[in-house]
Amino acid sequence: MCLTLTAPSGERIEAVLPGRTLALLVRLLEEMARGTPVTLMPMQAELTTVQAAHLLQVSRPHLIKLLDSGKIPYRKVGSPRPIRCTDLKMYMETGRAAREQVLGELTAEAQRLGLYE
Repeated sequence: MCLTLTAPSGERIEAVLPGRTLALLVRLLEEMARGTPVTLMPMQAELTTVQAAHLLQVSRPHLIKLLDSGKIPYRKVGSPRPIRCTDLKMYMETGRAAREQVLGELTAEAQRLGLYE
């Protein structure tokens, strides 16, 4: 797809983007228009414990407990604990899938008991 932009100087810029790239760009702009903070980072990036806790929306001490329990892999480099973005994403996806499964079970039980119509 061809994307045409107008720079603040009035210059028109045209770019050819694959459909998936354009869809991602549109989604990013929609989120930014809503005031949602957006962060882009390479999947091979390593995060600090502060960054990872922020992305999970948990406290840093809670994240440290997750690391110490082995629920999220990390490297030990002196005192810092770099966490690969891919490992954090895997933890988040696993948690989401588990929540969806429990919600499905609760919904089925409520339907069976006639509490959910």
